[in-house]
Amino acid sequence: MGKQKNFLILVLVIVVSITALFFVYPVSPVANFATNFRPWKLGLDLVGGSYLIYEADMSQVAEADRESVMAGLRDVIEKRVNYLGVSEPHVFSAKEGESYRLVAELAGVKDVNQAIMIIGLTPTLDFREVTGDGTKAEDYKMTSLTGRYIKSASLNFDQTTSEPLVALEFNSEGAKIFEEITGRNVGKSLAVFLDGVPIEVATVQEKISGGKAQITGRFTMDVAKTLVERFNAGALPAPITLINQQTISPTLGADSLNKAILAGLAGTLSIMVFMVLYYGYFGIFSSLALLIYILLSAAFFKIVPVTMTLAGVAGYVLSIGMAIDASILIFERTREELKKGLTRKAAIEEGFKRAWTSIRDSNVSTIITAVILYYFTSSFVKGFALTLLIGVLISMFSAITVTRTMLMVFVKNKNNLTACLPVDRGKS
Repeated sequence: MGKQKNFLILVLVIVVSITALFFVYPVSPVANFATNFRPWKLGLDLVGGSYLIYEADMSQVAEADRESVMAGLRDVIEKRVNYLGVSEPHVFSAKEGESYRLVAELAGVKDVNQAIMIIGLTPTLDFREVTGDGTKAEDYKMTSLTGRYIKSASLNFDQTTSEPLVALEFNSEGAKIFEEITGRNVGKSLAVFLDGVPIEVATVQEKISGGKAQITGRFTMDVAKTLVERFNAGALPAPITLINQQTISPTLGADSLNKAILAGLAGTLSIMVFMVLYYGYFGIFSSLALLIYILLSAAFFKIVPVTMTLAGVAGYVLSIGMAIDASILIFERTREELKKGLTRKAAIEEGFKRAWTSIRDSNVSTIITAVILYYFTSSFVKGFALTLLIGVLISMFSAITVTRTMLMVFVKNKNNLTACLPVDRGKS
């Protein structure tokens, strides 16, 4: 009964592995389906694209609000790029000294100048309280209400003059802020700034609830339409300036990917040859389990999908080497049990039991390291940490379940040591 169960598990693993093979490396007749269903998600360094660094002007932002403003900038820029069709942007913030910076990785973007224009021309909108006569910059006091709280914008017309105006609707948080600002400024002036320039100064008649406002900056029809489009795509809560730009060629990325794949294949083949030469019969099973691990993990990366960068590929290749560690521990423990005179299957069972604690502790320490690297380092290292973490988890399945199942199905229950594992001649 036990052997039949192991056989069914092995058949299931083989079927899943073959399916994973066609999914990872699609060939006819499933090529179109596999590619369209879930294409590979490649990072900037593999598919090519642009790497843009912006510096945010925080001179008019209170110290306590800067982290929030940076989060708003990141969200708005990502939304803006997505809105105009740039695939899979990766936008993150960083602080260097007193400088607040935003990094935009635009993988696969073909027209970098258009991307720069898209990001740079996004308008900055903010509301300011008027404390003086409005003739000096000091007369305008910044508030926390900025373009990041805009939920939607639409084009309307003044019922008296028929001039175009931009109607704004704030999200729930912005509506509360707008209500507070208008509530404390009843009978006073409130200014609307667009790209740092006052476009409207109005007297607040009463506290305004509901989160709706309109700006009437004597716009032309074209200007009003453009503002509506850009506000709907995201208005920046603070000005930004492009300070660095790098463009990575798709050809360079493809060359790097081919070299990484070649290195992975060479390393995998070397491991398999070593295992067969050193562990003989058992080495064949560990090599097959390693191939199954490679297929399952690659399919997992593709179906999630995980963005594969050069660092991610390096983590994946490293996990292949680490995946064989469990088999080595198991085989060494099994060799010791065989020397005690146990039958093959009894030695295999005992070898797995004795090796499990070492395998568990080793993998847990690697998992902890990968988690720390993922959450406390830059995006470049995160790709390495993520693929390493996933690889270690899947390798535990392939080593414990797949290898053990194959051994229990194919190894005969004999008391023959040398036919199963080579004797370690260095030991008695």
